[in-house]
Parts: sequence; C-alpha cells; structure tokens
Amino acid sequence: MLRGDKVIRGAAVAIAVADLVLALLVFSLFERGGDAARFQFVDQFSWIPDIGLKASYLLAVDGLSAPLVALTGLLGLSAVLASWHVGVRVKEYFFWLLILQTAVMGVFSALDLLLFFLFWELELVPMYMLISIWGTGRKEYSAMKFLIFTILGSAFMLVAIVAVFLTPEVGTFNLIELSTTGGVLASAATLLPLSWLFWLFFVAFAVKLPTWPLHTWLPDAHTDAPTAASVMLAGVLLKMGGYGLLRVNVGLFPDQSWEFAWVLVTLGVISVLYGAVVTMRQTDLKRLIAYSSVSHMGLVLLGIGSVGVAGGTLTTTGLSGAAMQLFTHGTITGLLFLAVGIVYEKAHTSGFVSELLVFLGAYRAYDWPTVLAVLGIVLAAGYILWMMERTFFGAPRERFGDLTDASLVEAAPLALMVICIIGVGVYPQLLTDMFDTALGPMVQAINGG
Repeated sequence: MLRGDKVIRGAAVAIAVADLVLALLVFSLFERGGDAARFQFVDQFSWIPDIGLKASYLLAVDGLSAPLVALTGLLGLSAVLASWHVGVRVKEYFFWLLILQTAVMGVFSALDLLLFFLFWELELVPMYMLISIWGTGRKEYSAMKFLIFTILGSAFMLVAIVAVFLTPEVGTFNLIELSTTGGVLASAATLLPLSWLFWLFFVAFAVKLPTWPLHTWLPDAHTDAPTAASVMLAGVLLKMGGYGLLRVNVGLFPDQSWEFAWVLVTLGVISVLYGAVVTMRQTDLKRLIAYSSVSHMGLVLLGIGSVGVAGGTLTTTGLSGAAMQLFTHGTITGLLFLAVGIVYEKAHTSGFVSELLVFLGAYRAYDWPTVLAVLGIVLAAGYILWMMERTFFGAPRERFGDLTDASLVEAAPLALMVICIIGVGVYPQLLTDMFDTALGPMVQAINGG
C-alpha cells in the first residue's frame, strides 16, 4: 500500500468519524416533548436574492430527519471502512464517496424545496462515478440505467416545484411555510391541481424508493456496484424516496394523501409480494438483497397508506412504522451488503418493530391487503434462511479451505451495524418518540385539525 494512499484512507476515516460524531450529537441533543420546537438546529440565510427567487439556504432537523441523518453518518463511516482495500484511483474514490454522503445529508436536512432538489441531484454524480469506475460486470450499463431512471424521476419533481413556486399566493420554496400547519397550498389557487402536484412528486420519490414497477434499475445497480456504494445505495439512498413521500407528499398534501391512500396501499402490497417472490429465484447475493429491498420498501408505502383509514381518527402508528422501516432497513441492508462484500473479497464468487407498527396502522384502514403483505414477511424468512443454507452451511469446498476470518477493519463496521440493530430492537422508543414529534402535525392536518 502506497504511503500517499494510506494518508488518503486515514483522512477519509477522520472525516467520516467527525460526520458520525456530529450526527449523533444532533440526534442526542434533539429536544423531545410538547414544548420543544418542531424544527431544531436551524441554519438559514438568504440565497441567490439577485435573481428574484425567494429561496434560502435553510437547513434544520425534526423528529423525522434527525434519525436519518444519524443513519447516514453511521453508514458513511461503514462505507469508508469497507473501502479500505480499494487500490485504484484512491483519492478520487474517497472524494466521490464523501461527496455522496454530503448530498444525502443535505437531502435529509434541507427545508427549502430548491435546495432539496439541488442536493437530490448532487447525489447522482458520485453514485454514477462509483458504479461506472469501481464497479464490476456491466458497470457502465448499470450506472447509466441508474442515472436515466433517477433523472427522469427528478424531472417530474422539478415541474412540481416550479408549479408550486409560481402559484401567486405561494411564491416561496420554504417547506416550513408550505407545511401542513400553514395550509398554504390547500388554500391557494395553484398553477396545477393539487392532485397533479401530488403525483408529480410521488413519481420522483417512487423511482428512488423504488416501488414496483419503477424498480428495475435497482438490481442492476446493486449487482455491479462496489461494496461501499451498495451499502450507501441500500442504506440511505433508497430512504430518500420514503423520506420525500413523508416530508413532501404527506406533509404538503394531506387531503390528497388521504384520497389516494388506496393507490399507495395497492402499490405497496404488489411491491411486497413481487419483491419477495422474485427474491426466492435469485442466486446472486447482491441481487437477492436488491429484490428483498423492493419488497421491504413496499412496507413503507403500506404504512403511508394507513392515512386512508375510514370511519375513525388517524394515529401516528402507521406513519411511524413507515419512518421506522426507513431506519431499520438501512441498518439491516447495510449489514448484509458489508457481509456480502467480505464474502466476495475472500471467495470472489430486526426490522420486526417497524413492520409491526406498519401492520398495526395499515390494518385499521385496509385489512385484507395488510394480510397479503404479511405473506411477504413469511417469504422473507424463507429466502433469508435459504440463502444462509446455500452460502454458509453444507459440506465445505476444498477451494475455499484457505479463507481467513474478517480483519479488524472489516469487522468494525459489522459491529456498528449489529449494535445499532439490537439497540433499536430492544428500545424502539428511542426512535418512535422522535418520529411522533414530526408526524403528529401531519396526522393532525389529515384529521382536519
């Protein structure tokens, strides 16, 4: 290992550790409770005023985004440690990896729609570069497919953002002013019907989540991406889609979220079952995890669809389950891809809490679709056990007789993920209390409060 490469790796680890420490400080210092401000750690100043845009550099976190910022810091450090043995264009590799983490952090903390969109687009470049240069197999094809799908989805979002801004009664990109508590969009004569705006945003977020039938880019990207890129892709990039649905679709369009909840539930159930069945057919570990992600992200749609509850008052249970699924799935898939990366490097060849909350919330609104979705969890147990049996058990093969255990650098990110997964599983209230502070105002708006 060249001395210069060692310095670069050390600098990347130092930056990732600093990011994680700051993210955990934000998470731990976030004030919970009824008297606490909804948005905290606010950083704002006027941005590009010379061209007449009422846009601002507005960053803050609430109970929804603070856990996802912490998750990004955790997976960012894990991705850097998982890249310890990268030997090609080392400086450029870690540059793109850290830029990717910066962009995702920006998405989760931006509260200005224009700034949100810029961070959303910034993520495309580093992920494309990581897959196309350091990937394997059909890496150029997979990178371009990821790019095309995401750009097309972003085009829908851009149209919606411009339409919102050009509405005479609105004229702002500020998500706090546009949020459900202000009801700005509901009372304004928007340039496009609110239902159109809802679906324009939805398409962009559904591509990233991804939900069926907009998911086909994900298995290719996962299969051909380097380990660190797969960790970030499954762990936090997919969560950008779910976060957008909660922050924008539910937050800005409560009436439309209630009206079209049945569509979200339908797509969610299809994604859960389709992803689980297709996963059973996979022989490549990365494709297996990719299709399982399609299935488990369907549960996010199911939880969000719980806003369509009829004949009663909506609670935060289903939405909290959807938000919790974003976090727990991020840690679990991050752990899985780290493990797969170690297996490939050497051989070359507890989300229960969140799921329970989703099912409890969704069952009140849609009983039999929820029962169908539960079948996907049964299939998940089957394909995970089958994967373990085919990979780690059975008669040992002679050509793998000289394999060694994971090194300290390889084991460290695995340990971080395991500690986080067990911690949330044992004490889920650590997250649910935070989610309730952010989702409560959205639920109140949907209930007509």
